[in-house]
Amino acid sequence: MALVRILVDGYSLLHNWPELAAGRARHSAAARDALIRQLTLYQDATGTPVTVFFDGVGLPVGKPSASDSTIVEVLYSRLGQTADQMIERAVHRFAPYGEVLAVTDDHAERDTVISLGGNAASCWNFIRDVETALAGLGDDIRHHNRRERHRFQRRK
Repeated sequence: MALVRILVDGYSLLHNWPELAAGRARHSAAARDALIRQLTLYQDATGTPVTVFFDGVGLPVGKPSASDSTIVEVLYSRLGQTADQMIERAVHRFAPYGEVLAVTDDHAERDTVISLGGNAASCWNFIRDVETALAGLGDDIRHHNRRERHRFQRRK
């Protein structure tokens, strides 16, 4: 089966990616926006849809600004609910459509996801995958631009 969706525990990934939004608090809007931008680039590079989950307790009421301008799905838990519970529900609901990957450093959550039929990855492994995919995309773009420049110069 093909990978149909990547489910990301947003704060878990933020806490393990210190280079992202360096100098910003891990629970800040700036850090969340930086993570969403990286995940959007990754989704564009791989073609696999990404949903990022954040524990929403204490967040301002209303729709977050980052979800207005991105195609990465961004979900916040409600009072009395956790991002982990939302991830588990999503794994269960997506299972009939193909493989689902949950990204978290919570070992108990990874075990639960696997027991529900999903796959799980550590944040560190996923960060490496994102960086590799984006570096490969950058190489492809540079190669394409170089080829187009040479093609254009030959026409003159």
